[in-house]
Amino acid sequence: MNNTKWNEIRLGVCALKGPHPRYRARSIKSGLIGAWDGEWFHHFYGRHEEDEWVEIAVVSPAQRAAVLAVLRRVHVPGVATDSGFKIFGYVEPGTPVDYL
Repeated sequence: MNNTKWNEIRLGVCALKGPHPRYRARSIKSGLIGAWDGEWFHHFYGRHEEDEWVEIAVVSPAQRAAVLAVLRRVHVPGVATDSGFKIFGYVEPGTPVDYL
């Protein structure tokens, strides 16, 4: 996924009312999964070249709906999960993906 879409997600989440959801990412190079973070303005900015995926954890039905609206507006590859959403930054060529 390109930097423009990552930034649109960041700006959309920053504009949400109330507490922001937490996120964490998995590195495609190392396989490591980062710690959960809730700071979107500075910490989520840039550096997504190695993100295989980013998980977004929501805490309420209202927050889920608000985050989903952002993700649909940006039109990102990903899936809804029990705890929120998983956005795909990289998938193997030929792997089918759904868009939110």
